[in-house]
Amino acid sequence: MVAILAWRNIWRNPRRTIVILLAVIIGVWSMIFLGALMRGMETEMVRNSISTLTGSIQIHHREYRNDPVVENCMDGIDKLNQALSTSLDPGILWAKRVRVNAIASNARHTGGVTLVGIEPEKEAKISFIGKAMISGRYLTTEDKNKIIVGRAFLKKFNTKINNKLILMSQDTQKEIASKAFRIVGVFSAESEAVEKQFIFIPLLQAAKMLKMGDSISEVSIMLSRLDITGKKETLAAKRLTAAIADDTYRVETWQQLLPMMKAYLEMSGFFLYIWYFVVFVAMGFGIVNTSLMAIFERMREFGLMKALGMRPFQIIKGVVTETFFLLVIGILAGNILGFLSVAAISKNGIDLSALAAGAQMWGIPRKLYPEIWAQDVAVAGLVVLALGLLVSLYPAFKAARFTPTQAMRKN
Repeated sequence: MVAILAWRNIWRNPRRTIVILLAVIIGVWSMIFLGALMRGMETEMVRNSISTLTGSIQIHHREYRNDPVVENCMDGIDKLNQALSTSLDPGILWAKRVRVNAIASNARHTGGVTLVGIEPEKEAKISFIGKAMISGRYLTTEDKNKIIVGRAFLKKFNTKINNKLILMSQDTQKEIASKAFRIVGVFSAESEAVEKQFIFIPLLQAAKMLKMGDSISEVSIMLSRLDITGKKETLAAKRLTAAIADDTYRVETWQQLLPMMKAYLEMSGFFLYIWYFVVFVAMGFGIVNTSLMAIFERMREFGLMKALGMRPFQIIKGVVTETFFLLVIGILAGNILGFLSVAAISKNGIDLSALAAGAQMWGIPRKLYPEIWAQDVAVAGLVVLALGLLVSLYPAFKAARFTPTQAMRKN
């Protein structure tokens, strides 16, 4: 009976009902849509970060991260290969690298760079470099004295494809190793800093130049699917650590390798829920104000109910039930509108190229694809429903306190 009366009461004044519904729908839509934009930005930022030579998981010598010199390289590659083959799920890719600081020079310029020796075929599948070539060609395993550099590096050193570049770095004998390479390709990256910092040569050539033999600097592992919560990476890292069973090596996930990114994601989620609360506060004032107007207009009705023997609790229940129906309808309509809005732009994304300079500074991708999380939809719905019912108690108690005498004075 309460539900039937409540449903009929909310449509007694359609204009007022539509005003409340619009407030709820717009509030829920903004939560879903803006939350999807933020989650999409987070996902793209993580994807760009781990594709820039980070990977989902990395294995290093335990001292390498503190002092990334050639002496802190990893021996026992057969043992690592065995652990990688037995402990990782099918579909997970990995590649070995040599990564050291070096000095690049030509006739015009000299500057510090990060020299990365890669397995070309494997590296192309786990990092950005496989799809980043914009000029020339990519490396092959058989290449000798060939190098690829970034577009910004090319501009900075005032050089071009087929020109020579001299690389110098300290080898395992603590002597300066120097070798000439010919530029065969140019890559593009999301950030100019990456284009200036990294230069790539085949792994065998890097090991030969630095007299490393079969040693490597790191192993980068890319899981088959991105998980920005880091749970899958953590489980895989624990299995790898157990399989290697050697404290000489350190297995770390991208969350450990990118602490600033992890902190940003935590802060971003916190601010998203603050945004939910702010939206609800604005929406809550509208609900309370409109509900109070309806309550005072129906004072004679509530007084008559009290005179006929209806208890205050029953009146409160009726008013809260009316609000419940309005909130449920508004949440459903807001979700539908939010899903449709996200679907409309998810295919082509939002182009942020006009803000490229600022986007690079903050690590924001140039193209943003919104992403809806079930968790955010559930939280938005629960926040609106729970707090909406809570604020409806104030007008409900007001209605329950009306007496038949007060109702009779109402004109």
